[in-house]
Amino acid sequence: MQHRIALIQLNVGPDPAANLPRTLAYMNEAVDQGARFILTPECSNFLCAEGRDTRAIARLHDPLLSETQAFCLARGVWVCLGSLIEKQPNSDKLVNRQYLINSDGEIVQIYDKIHLFDVRLEGGEGYLESAIYDRGTQAKVSYMNQMRLGHAICYDLRFPGLFRALAADIQLLPAAFTKTTGQVHWHTLLRARAIENGCFILAAAQTGTHERTRQTYGHSLVADPWGEILLDMGKEPGVGLVDLDVSQIKKRRAQIPAMTADQDFLAP
Repeated sequence: MQHRIALIQLNVGPDPAANLPRTLAYMNEAVDQGARFILTPECSNFLCAEGRDTRAIARLHDPLLSETQAFCLARGVWVCLGSLIEKQPNSDKLVNRQYLINSDGEIVQIYDKIHLFDVRLEGGEGYLESAIYDRGTQAKVSYMNQMRLGHAICYDLRFPGLFRALAADIQLLPAAFTKTTGQVHWHTLLRARAIENGCFILAAAQTGTHERTRQTYGHSLVADPWGEILLDMGKEPGVGLVDLDVSQIKKRRAQIPAMTADQDFLAP
């Protein structure tokens, strides 16, 4: 059975009001081309270069969520907002939160990013997400048309134990991957997670220069359960569509039954 899905690749700036109409336009374009499920990137509402600006701009209830709920109801499709940066009512920190919305406009799953991006790269490039975000503590799965969806965000990609625990048929991995790490690790890590778990990986990404020197890698990607790349969107914002043959999941897991062959062992 074929399922047409769409990835939206964005180049958002620090103004949520300017970003929102462009995102909705891409969603409508995707549905016009037959998509029944849409995935947007991490930080779909806005992206800043500095943490202090992020704190100032974030809202408790971002308008993109309610607008997407109305869109899903009007057009009869599912959308996963890869993540929104939002305030929380009982914390001085923000949350990097993913929403899955069904075709009735209902929120059916919420996932908060577990692994926060605290790294120091070469040339002075560094990130400390834990300074402004609370991390999630609960892994999440959802079901759509009997298919098990796994929820993850960006830096989660580097922690394979999470993906094995999710045991998804279709793994969602929205991202705002840095250009520095993306050009060396993005394709390899996504293909590895698909192969290890015999699943489809849907990875919608931010792309280009966002504010001042903040750059993301792009290359929104779909990988199949054999690790083949079905879609690579390159560097330009836009809509990418793929027809998923979900029979490949059962076929590939039968050929290499790694999902059921895990063994307990003593750590060294």
